[in-house]
Amino acid sequence: IPEVTINKVELAPLQSNRQSSRWTEKLKKEMYIRQLKVEKKLSIAASQMTLEGQPKVKTKVKLKTKVKKKAKTKAKKSQKSPKATASASRNQSHAGPSSANTCHKPRDRSSQRKIMQQTIQSNLECLLYLQKPEEAEKLLLLYHSNPMKRKLLNVDAYNVVMRGWARKGCLHRVIHLLSMLESVSLRPNLDSYAVLLECMTQSQSSTKAIWRCVQHLKKDGFHVDELFQKCLFEGDEKEKVLKAIRIIQPDYQLPPPPKPEICKAALLKNFYSEKKMVSYPKLDFSVQELREHFQQQLEMELNSTITIESVESAKPLTPQAIKAREQLASFRAQWRGAILQALQKSKHNMSQVKTVSGHSVLYPYLCLLPDKEYVDIMMQTLNSLSPQGESLAVLARELGSKVYNKYLTQRKLHSGQFKKVQEIYENYIHLLAKDTQPSEYLPREYWEKLVAEAGYGPSLNLKDCSWPYVLLMRLGMYLLEILVHAVKVPRNTLNPRLPSKLIPVLYHIYSFRSSWQVGLIKPHPIFSQIVSDAAEAMLTFNSSAIPMLCPPVPWTSPHFGAFVLGDTKLMRYVDGAIQHQQLLDQCPQVNLHPVLDALNQLGNCAWKINQPVLDIIISIFNDKGNEKLDIPPPVSEAPKPPVSPSSSSALHKSQKHELLLCKKKAAEMHSLRMDALYKLSIANYVRDKVFWFPHNMDFRGRTYPCPPYFNHLGNDVTRAILLFAEGRPLGPKGLDWLKIHLINLTGLKKKNALQERLDYANEIMEEILDSADHPLTGRKWWMNTDEPWQVLACCMEIAKASRSPNPAAFVSHFPVHQDGSCNGLQHYAALGRDLIGAISVNLMPCSVPQDVYSAVAQQVEEFRKKDAEEGLRIAQVLEGFIGRKVVKQTVMTVVYGVTRYGGRLQMEKRLKEIEFPEEYIWEASHYLVKQVFNGIKEMFSATRDIQNWLTESAKLIAQSGRTVEWVTPLGLPIVQPYYRIRPTVLTCNMQNLSVKNSSNNNQKPDTVKQKNAFPPNFIHSLDSTHMMLTALHCFRQGLTFVSVHDCYWTHALTVDIMNKICRQQFVALHSQKILEDLSKFMLKHYCRYCFPDKESRALWQKKLMEQLSNVPKTGEFNLNKVIDSTYFFS
Repeated sequence: IPEVTINKVELAPLQSNRQSSRWTEKLKKEMYIRQLKVEKKLSIAASQMTLEGQPKVKTKVKLKTKVKKKAKTKAKKSQKSPKATASASRNQSHAGPSSANTCHKPRDRSSQRKIMQQTIQSNLECLLYLQKPEEAEKLLLLYHSNPMKRKLLNVDAYNVVMRGWARKGCLHRVIHLLSMLESVSLRPNLDSYAVLLECMTQSQSSTKAIWRCVQHLKKDGFHVDELFQKCLFEGDEKEKVLKAIRIIQPDYQLPPPPKPEICKAALLKNFYSEKKMVSYPKLDFSVQELREHFQQQLEMELNSTITIESVESAKPLTPQAIKAREQLASFRAQWRGAILQALQKSKHNMSQVKTVSGHSVLYPYLCLLPDKEYVDIMMQTLNSLSPQGESLAVLARELGSKVYNKYLTQRKLHSGQFKKVQEIYENYIHLLAKDTQPSEYLPREYWEKLVAEAGYGPSLNLKDCSWPYVLLMRLGMYLLEILVHAVKVPRNTLNPRLPSKLIPVLYHIYSFRSSWQVGLIKPHPIFSQIVSDAAEAMLTFNSSAIPMLCPPVPWTSPHFGAFVLGDTKLMRYVDGAIQHQQLLDQCPQVNLHPVLDALNQLGNCAWKINQPVLDIIISIFNDKGNEKLDIPPPVSEAPKPPVSPSSSSALHKSQKHELLLCKKKAAEMHSLRMDALYKLSIANYVRDKVFWFPHNMDFRGRTYPCPPYFNHLGNDVTRAILLFAEGRPLGPKGLDWLKIHLINLTGLKKKNALQERLDYANEIMEEILDSADHPLTGRKWWMNTDEPWQVLACCMEIAKASRSPNPAAFVSHFPVHQDGSCNGLQHYAALGRDLIGAISVNLMPCSVPQDVYSAVAQQVEEFRKKDAEEGLRIAQVLEGFIGRKVVKQTVMTVVYGVTRYGGRLQMEKRLKEIEFPEEYIWEASHYLVKQVFNGIKEMFSATRDIQNWLTESAKLIAQSGRTVEWVTPLGLPIVQPYYRIRPTVLTCNMQNLSVKNSSNNNQKPDTVKQKNAFPPNFIHSLDSTHMMLTALHCFRQGLTFVSVHDCYWTHALTVDIMNKICRQQFVALHSQKILEDLSKFMLKHYCRYCFPDKESRALWQKKLMEQLSNVPKTGEFNLNKVIDSTYFFS
């Protein structure tokens, strides 16, 4: 947070012109400590104190203007800014949507005010955590005593300081803060009364005083029960409040937990209302074994990082590697000492500062953890830095986030929340373990039941203690500056002839990405060379990067679920954005139950490693890789740059270009190699374990595993080494499904019927068995397929099953996939009941699968023939070049909003791949993209109508200054996060950092992105709804089910059941009046919108109402036909 200039703070006498309520006056008289003495001391202390936490966020425009002004003008500006800010905040608080038409200045001020409020709150929380209520009160007084700055304070700010004093039993301070709060026309809220009652218990207040407090609580419109229903408690706070209530009401009992609400979503009425529930599939572990798994996970999360063996460690150690490792160990010990010394010196200097400076706000944040932990965080960043370097913004965010996550873990430990989660989880295990009674609860319901039964103790959710994004970046930049300045290496490390002068290990440089100048931190080649030579055997990851070693904590709200200690967002969004979280918080929790239950179902799928396949992959990885098999070779295999002459100017232009290409290739190879190294090393670490992938979702509802490197959404290599931990017998048709799945993976026979694919698999059984038995020494049939590693894994499974005495009884752990046929177009065809479109994407039953890509290619070929006959040159040149491969990518992405420009680039790539004459590529790609769009328009007329309706609706909404919002058929609220963000400039020593802060609700939407993204985002929200419905109904049937968006996985035994459920839920989903419901929602949501002048409001509202009411007409397709369509998902 950039530095600010302030004037000397003069504190108003604390008792002047203050009208405290009677009850607080009476309480004050009961205090032994005289108030005036305390006030005098605090006033003197506060006037000397540094103003912590008041950021002055500059925008780029302001930064340029300021440089030109004189120092005197600056001072005047700084005096006026609080007034301007307060004025803007007053205007904003009453402004409705009409503020969209105002100029940028109020927006900037509102954004600045929001950041300042968040910063004040997090500073106070920090000081509370550090048990420094005196410092917290000084900070509060600095704002409270200034009429303008006071506007930044809310009740929560006063409550934080009150909590600090309450924990020390200082009732007089709590009462004084209450009177301060009331003096500025703020009303105490439930938290205020909870803090006061807690403190009264601690200071052994009289019954009469507690009675007066409770009476005042009731007079303010609250009920005693609400204290226990709505307040969040830490430690034994709840017990203290209860003790206070029982002093005046001895028989008082905690209110019973609210009766669980039942979700009434039309699509899931039967799912939630039916009393008899299929019991949750049990895991092959006893209660005791699951407890041990839980302890392993706890240990990993408490450490916050985990160090595992690299798969490269199997390589023999060379003398060069031994020497490099010794050097690195020696340097790291020195660097740790240097970083620690620099940090302690900087902290000492900060603690001595009595005037305002840019870093003063950071001091409390540097005291939250032991110094050693900050050093560990910085060293981890240094060790993971690639030779190509990384942008300052990314590194700053990473460092700031790591500190925040460690602080959060510590808070959970100190508050008692961790202990309570531990107790509840150990009971939750009984739902899953094989040696317990079956239960009819969903995981979320069972967890909520256990929490309700626990009754006492801390709340499972912490009070909001999030740090503003700008502050997080500032802290990260500060740590990065220490790292860059403290870490040095002798210049002669690799070349003894050079002088031994110390030089920095990290360099700050600038580079261009597109047209943007970006600051990078790049390691010195000496460091990169030593790290490369050392080929270290160990890798360190954040604990959240590793799959969980026990079943995830079930999602019960947008704030709680997934990892045991880690703070995981239910919905992924851009750093600093708060709009999605606000929507989720405002949504009735019962409406979110289907989404939470679907995520829990996906996360509770247990996995294990396919060890034989992993071992083969690792052997190839350590033997220089294989690009054809998607195993990246090491950088040592990169093409060598041309030998440069003694003078660099002598390099020819072609040689310079070649040198550039070699560097680019080496950088790409390093990136791919490290990605593969991480995935394979994590897989190797869990090779003998059972593990789980907790899930969350993006803003459209699409689900993703939380561990980022190794999961089933990965590439062919990653998917091939994953198996279900639970095995199921193949049953009568399981082996056939394995064989069909194998042929699907090869990419052969895509246009053939399932029976023909099965026949083909039986014909090539010799090749399948040879691949399984001799993968690297046999005929290697598996290598020449679309997904070679998954094909190999499937060959091995088929070989084992077919050789078993009874294949139907063979227990298989292998996931079989069923893919949607151009799923986006399937949803469009169903929405528009488009008969031709439905046939093209297999919504209609057919004897063989319909291939939409071939159909579009055929349509384009007809257009080409016609144009060629009319003498069009480019149409003649394209003869023989138009095929499925050329049009596939563009057809696939048209549904997701690809533009003609993007489509042309796709065409250009495909034409280059098929060796089309280079001189015609540009013209041919232009021609083809036009014809593909025409072909789709002709084949999918209803699709284009719906796309145009969605696009035009979004355009009008965005032009009015609103973002596009909708609610999915499962009740998930969605807002598009595309804004015209004016970056905040952080003034740092190293460089000014431009931070795109999305936390301001009053930002103007980006009209182009809002309108272009709405159709694809809306379709993605429908495909995620279909997947969640399928997941929930598979759960009811006791199936193992996971998905990769529109690719559904289950055991070979249950493919037929999953296929039936998948089709039923698609029909159920599209039987809803989806477009009509969207139209009604938007008319209600946007057409009450007020403009500053009635005339423009009337014009805009009329236009929008006409647009939203004009829902596209539907065709004649009978949706129930999907139930009998074999190739809908296949």
